[in-house]
Amino acid sequence: MTSTCKDSGTASLKDDEEFTDILEERRRTTDLGYALRTFNPQPYKGAPTLSTSDLNKAVLESQYLCFIIKEIAMETGSSVEKVKEDASVILKEMSHNLQLGFIRLMGYTLNKVFKRLYRSIYVNMEGLNMLKQAIQESPVILIPNHRSYVDFLIISYILFTYDIPVPVIAAGIRLADVTIIGGILRRSGAFYIRRAIGSDKLYWAVLLEYVQTIVRTGYAPLEFYVEGFRSRTLKSLVPKLGMMDMVLEPYFKGEVFDITLVPISISYDRVLEESLLALELLGVPRPQESITGLFKASGVLQDDYGCMHVNFGRPLSARQLCEGKINWSEYNLIPRNLPQRPTAETQDCVNWLAHLIVRTQEEGSLISPWSLVACLLLQTPFTTLTEEGLQWHQLTEKTLWLRKLVLDFGARLNWPAHIPDSEVMSSTVALHHSIVHHKEDRIYLVQGEDSARQDPLSPEEGVMRMAVVVLMLVSYRNQALHVFVRPGILAIAIHITKSTRKDELFNFFCFLRDVFSDEFIFIPGRAAQDFEEACSLLQKCGAVHTSQQEVTVLETGLEVLSFLQKLLQPFLDSYQLMFRYLCEKEDHVFTEEQFLPDVRNLATKLIHSGDLHTFEVLSSDMQKNVLSALRRLEAVTKLRASQQKEYKVNKAAVSRTGDILSGKVPLESLHTTPDARLQCQVE
Repeated sequence: MTSTCKDSGTASLKDDEEFTDILEERRRTTDLGYALRTFNPQPYKGAPTLSTSDLNKAVLESQYLCFIIKEIAMETGSSVEKVKEDASVILKEMSHNLQLGFIRLMGYTLNKVFKRLYRSIYVNMEGLNMLKQAIQESPVILIPNHRSYVDFLIISYILFTYDIPVPVIAAGIRLADVTIIGGILRRSGAFYIRRAIGSDKLYWAVLLEYVQTIVRTGYAPLEFYVEGFRSRTLKSLVPKLGMMDMVLEPYFKGEVFDITLVPISISYDRVLEESLLALELLGVPRPQESITGLFKASGVLQDDYGCMHVNFGRPLSARQLCEGKINWSEYNLIPRNLPQRPTAETQDCVNWLAHLIVRTQEEGSLISPWSLVACLLLQTPFTTLTEEGLQWHQLTEKTLWLRKLVLDFGARLNWPAHIPDSEVMSSTVALHHSIVHHKEDRIYLVQGEDSARQDPLSPEEGVMRMAVVVLMLVSYRNQALHVFVRPGILAIAIHITKSTRKDELFNFFCFLRDVFSDEFIFIPGRAAQDFEEACSLLQKCGAVHTSQQEVTVLETGLEVLSFLQKLLQPFLDSYQLMFRYLCEKEDHVFTEEQFLPDVRNLATKLIHSGDLHTFEVLSSDMQKNVLSALRRLEAVTKLRASQQKEYKVNKAAVSRTGDILSGKVPLESLHTTPDARLQCQVE
């Protein structure tokens, strides 16, 4: 099969951004020779020589942790020795035990696995060289995006390959319980964090001191996922701020001169867990966390997963980024060893920085040909894909048209430059045989059949079975979505408002940006820049003409605007359905436990009857995002006294939000809605 990423030909990368296939040399050498070669990394120049036991001792004996231990002992009536013993138990559960021998074992194993799974693993050498230099100069925080279990392994593999200090990695505690693997990962640098810490003061204190001791001493690069969880939709998640706040605090307190943040974008042609992720979104319980189980259960080692691109972003200085955003006097008034609550100013800065990192990850990712194909297939009538099939030449022509649009929008595209377009298309479709099949010059969606089943599927079962395939397709579309979001939101604003006035379009753009800020990544304070970027991109591709006061649609731009509107329509339809559900239900109070299955059941019936054409409303992630959006708009409030996730709905506010979203209520409503924060102010 022709590789869609051969020659690392990328149609939009700058000339100085060279990607190297690191598996090419591995295929010419033995796995054992690779694992046992000399490993001579150059660590942070200011780092003391610490063993893992030295690190743990420094944590337990730190002034900060001793202060907290005495506080807890006084609050609970326990002895200081007992609380310190509890802290030691927590640290033992949490801490890594990095050992070179296990790094070599992992290197040996991963070398074998990666050569089976991937045709190539491309790494941008310029970014890697900048990282190598940065690690010697200041404490470094590695921040990859999180789409697959492989994310957890690939960074250490690359750094070991190029004699760069391997990182210590924040991991979920579930991995620690995986037989054998949990222990190997711990000895390869993983430290484990509980998902639900709640108000456990001692656990927070041990975690904080452990992380900050690693950062302060420059013990090793620290790696964590700012999104918090693995994205089940392959779309960027709104960042979680806890770990970001922890790693930056030593800089805020003046304990280190600077901290270097390195965003890393990992892009996959095909993701190992594609079907498992879709099932999770449909409410199927997640299997016990197990990397070995994943390989064994799905037979992944016998399948082809194309190529992977790992793009190490330009190192970012926390000192430069935070300049002018922090009031340092707040930190000078309290001794460094005492606990401090971050100020609102600091929290805003951390939030801004976390969103900037995720946005940088998006901009550094490479769009595959399959992501473009997925965008187009999802705009094709469902009956066409399941019955008569989509004509091959039609799909090819439209994909090449979309390739040009993506490049006009400035995206990084992994489209081989020296392979005929027809071969690229054939190869990418063949790679995704689990989703589509190519037959007699037509493309069809794969429709899973259970040959062992005797009785026919119920209508609901039929919808859910088809939803697995569609949500897999959706996830690959999502990998390209960040390229189109801003011009797409402007296209929706133009379509709904029927206005050409720039101020009116900006108001509606802000409204949509606020409603969908759990779906897409928007950097706080950049609404005006996002709007201007959208105008600029639509003008660049010939879709609109912009002046000081107006945005005018051009005849040549109707195809682009139509594509962008259809691309985001599933989000509009899904949100509207959930708004309708909340307005029509009898009670004003509901729980999340009720909401998710009720919405799924309603949507399943509507899809089966043909009254709803989007499967994305079945996704639990989108359902939770709607609740989050309505809470932010103050149309839904969480009842704090409730033990469950219980909410109270303001039906008038939800209905008004839906009416504005559909264009039934004029723009003035954005300025007069009392129950929801629908007016978007220029940030």
